[in-house]
Amino acid sequence: VQLQASGGGLVQTGGSLRLSCAASGRIFRINDMGWYRQALGKQRELVATITSGGSTNYRESVKGRFTISRDNAKNTVYLQMNNLKPEDTYVYYCNAETWDGLRLIEYWGKGTQVTVSS
Repeated sequence: VQLQASGGGLVQTGGSLRLSCAASGRIFRINDMGWYRQALGKQRELVATITSGGSTNYRESVKGRFTISRDNAKNTVYLQMNNLKPEDTYVYYCNAETWDGLRLIEYWGKGTQVTVSS
């Protein structure tokens, strides 16, 4: 299974970006999907997650500004980021927990850089 993320870039404070992450390959079932972010030299942190049924969870600092969604038919997860702030500048990674019929396997996409200028 491969996760392909896209949509990062450079934006000014208050701007918006939409990240997408599509899963491909031999997929039996995808459970939770999510977005995480990481700054150089720091631990990766959770941004938002979404279950296969659509239940969501957000880190406190992005509530009301970011929205996670998914299209199960396309095996794709999105992150709409509005009112971006310089402190949102990170490399963003998508994540998917899959079930292959025997076991749970977690996959990560390559990161996409989000830079918010002041």
